[in-house]
Amino acid sequence: MSTSQSVLGVQPVELRSIFDDALRYWELRRIPYNLVLVAVVVVWAVVTRSQIHWPPWGLGLALFVLAALANVLYSVAYCVDILIQRSSFGDLWRRRRWILWLAGMLLAVALANVWIIGQIN
Repeated sequence: MSTSQSVLGVQPVELRSIFDDALRYWELRRIPYNLVLVAVVVVWAVVTRSQIHWPPWGLGLALFVLAALANVLYSVAYCVDILIQRSSFGDLWRRRRWILWLAGMLLAVALANVWIIGQIN
């Protein structure tokens, strides 16, 4: 393997372009992702008020841990995106990757709801 190629057999400039594209796409959508999850928690907090029994270590820490976990899971999209961009489906993928964002968003909302419902008596 020549020194001008990466492990994936891609020129460094092309690989940088793929990474830049992934960052540009996913990081702009991280904000609405987090806002939707915050909205889910706020709605549940208002609707159920005193029915939710938060962990003994406190609401703030619980929300911090859950937000961190949600953002780690969000970052998994990079792995999928970068691999598919490099495939022969790259052009089609760039036009349709919003489907992955939507599916991940719906999964995150479902997991947040399941966790909150589990905290209600």
